[in-house]
Amino acid sequence: MQLEKVRPERDDRLEFFQGFLRCPRQTASLVPSSRFLERRVAHLAALAGAQTVVELGPGTGGTTRALLAAMPPHASLLSIEISPDFIANLRAIEDERLIVHHGNAERLAEILQQHTWASVDAVVSGIPFSLLRPSGRRHVVEAIWSALTPGGRFVAYQICGRIRQLAQPLFGPAQVAVELRNFPPLRIYAWRKAGDGNSA
Repeated sequence: MQLEKVRPERDDRLEFFQGFLRCPRQTASLVPSSRFLERRVAHLAALAGAQTVVELGPGTGGTTRALLAAMPPHASLLSIEISPDFIANLRAIEDERLIVHHGNAERLAEILQQHTWASVDAVVSGIPFSLLRPSGRRHVVEAIWSALTPGGRFVAYQICGRIRQLAQPLFGPAQVAVELRNFPPLRIYAWRKAGDGNSA
């Protein structure tokens, strides 16, 4: 599937905006990601060789579709979404590689155990780390690092840069990109977990 074709046919902007109004601390943006941001995130996640991918905060599923388009045919994507407003959109995506989990990213380790995933090749996050509790931020980053295979990728797209300082003690310096063709413009932070892994 071409990345140019991964945008949903339906317009999810209204549902996304309504989700923001109901719980702005979970959604953090008024509109869903642009196709330019989605493609760039998928590219930086380097999914060509991945078998297990986790997405935190998929929203209405635009980035989910971009990740699925970039993944191999036999890979699996576990998308974890806390907002009940977006779960139906995600479950409407017709791709047998997708597993939708309604839950909190702060419980990532437990969720992976629940799905019997011992490790993952890539984690892509759209959750607003700046809006999480301080202990929650650390917990999520530590769980991501623990779950990733050596050589695995962690990619986070954010309005604020707090994730850069949170992840650096474990992952080291980030690769940073800015996507201006998005509202609002977002920074994309990418890391590769040290090691000799060849799955990401």
